[in-house]
Amino acid sequence: MKAISSACTVAFPARLAETGFQHADEAILVTDQHHRIVAANPRFVELTGKPLNALVGATLEAAGLGGRWHVDGPRFVAELENGGRARAEVRWRDAHGRERPGLLSARRVQEPPRAPHQVLVLTDLTCLAVPDAAAVMSREVYFDSLTGLPNQQLTTQLIEESIRHARRHAGQLAVCALDIDHFKYHNDQLGRQVGDLLLATFAQRINHLLGGDDVVARVGGDEFVLLLHGVEDDSLYQRLLEAIEQPLELQGHSVRLTASLGVTCFPDDCGEGDVLLRHATQAMYRAKQRGRNTFHRFDPNQDRELQVRQERRTRLAQGLARDELRLHFQPQVDLFDGSVVGVEALVRWQHPEEGLLMPGAFLSVVTGSHLEQRLGEWVLEAALRQTAEWQGAGIDLPVHVNISPAHLLSDTFVTGLEALLARYPNVSPSRLKLEILESTAIHDVQQALATMRRCQAMGIDFAIDDFGTGFSSLTHLRQLPVDLIKIDQSFVRDMLSDPDDLAIVESVIFMANRFKRPMLAEGVETLEHARALVNLGCCLAQGYGIARPMPAEALPDWLAEWPHRHEWRALTLQTLGAGRRVAAR
Repeated sequence: MKAISSACTVAFPARLAETGFQHADEAILVTDQHHRIVAANPRFVELTGKPLNALVGATLEAAGLGGRWHVDGPRFVAELENGGRARAEVRWRDAHGRERPGLLSARRVQEPPRAPHQVLVLTDLTCLAVPDAAAVMSREVYFDSLTGLPNQQLTTQLIEESIRHARRHAGQLAVCALDIDHFKYHNDQLGRQVGDLLLATFAQRINHLLGGDDVVARVGGDEFVLLLHGVEDDSLYQRLLEAIEQPLELQGHSVRLTASLGVTCFPDDCGEGDVLLRHATQAMYRAKQRGRNTFHRFDPNQDRELQVRQERRTRLAQGLARDELRLHFQPQVDLFDGSVVGVEALVRWQHPEEGLLMPGAFLSVVTGSHLEQRLGEWVLEAALRQTAEWQGAGIDLPVHVNISPAHLLSDTFVTGLEALLARYPNVSPSRLKLEILESTAIHDVQQALATMRRCQAMGIDFAIDDFGTGFSSLTHLRQLPVDLIKIDQSFVRDMLSDPDDLAIVESVIFMANRFKRPMLAEGVETLEHARALVNLGCCLAQGYGIARPMPAEALPDWLAEWPHRHEWRALTLQTLGAGRRVAAR
């Protein structure tokens, strides 16, 4: 594959004698404002078999090239004049009359006071290894049917040839992975037909933003690859993202998109094509982790970190298959009367070499991966199974289970939950309480709302976990049908010594009361914490002062012991009167 050359920026005949033009591997033509040929390089003469004297001064059609190229000439010229650039898949005949596949790329150049002119590059696709000649001519083999852009197969060849070109000319190549942020949300809102139009329009915009020697390809649903030549600084990437943000108007809809961009540059990153593409994709995911609508350059140190994360993720998947995960349960109590009101299920990993691992040692590698939903489903089933066992032993307590927004927003969440409940018919859905992390953004609130309503119709309640740690606390509280607010342990733990944390706890309790939502404080480590919470009007609590998370088999003994914890019993007796009055204010 011959990559589109930076010779596309060559201007007038005086400059066409430069070494880069004369010795370029690409076939290059220059035409004037009347689309008459003013110059052609030796490679063009060699490929087409047209002598130079027969080309200069002639139009493409007069030179016999229009028909030979099998391209819609008027449409190609109109696109060039209106948009300043054009690109078309062509079939052309070489000097021996053999038909070959190729790409014809053109760019309109204006350098006042000189008249405008056009630079055309014929890219020979013959060198692609394909099963047969018919496949070469098939658009579906190398081009995306929706956008007309090169597809994954052609992109691989383009990257490899672009690397070879950069090596020969001591140039720089930026390989970029671009992914539209939250495209599924837009596609669901607009419908598939308009969503396809949105993708095609987006692709056209990106194509027009790039230089004539640059390439944009579609390699997945909303995933694109950009090959950029001679990028001098990072300002280009920022300008690209800003241009993407401009609204797209289509069929009465005004859609504002953002994208995440990952970048790696050859020769600084000197890997082969597949390695560069992998690095660009890793950088793109890092851009998403940084909040989306930004770009991120590949960093070899981060690459090692990502490899470690991938290894950990792979090992966790094996652990899930080998039944190495466990649930521990932390009791929740009512501080007013001392009753146990529920337990929270917390996942642990019984690693055969590393011992019992806490969530902080492995959950971060799950976020955003295919394991996120699998792990969530495992926790739900394990919690329901344990609830059924406890009920058989006479223990009937609600079980709180944490779910990620990605799991909640999955298309199969409700049906999967219904199937799980059907497998444990003796467990009432009201015994299951689902907790959503407030610190993790829910990008599609309407879908979350619909899912939560369907679950609540089954009798399942929802809680916001770690309330106050994110930026959307009030939004979630106002928009989502939440039955319980859990105050984050980081505020509760330090509220006795940090006035700011105390103020946050007071504010959360005030808001919960205003919204008429019950609240539960996490991180209750001492009786002093409990007394302070009672005085503030918070009646439910969990934390190390009450009980550490424990294996399921340890819960019956703890339940038998809890009523005899005299210090907590004394607190209960003290607050039965005063605490009730405070909570009722």
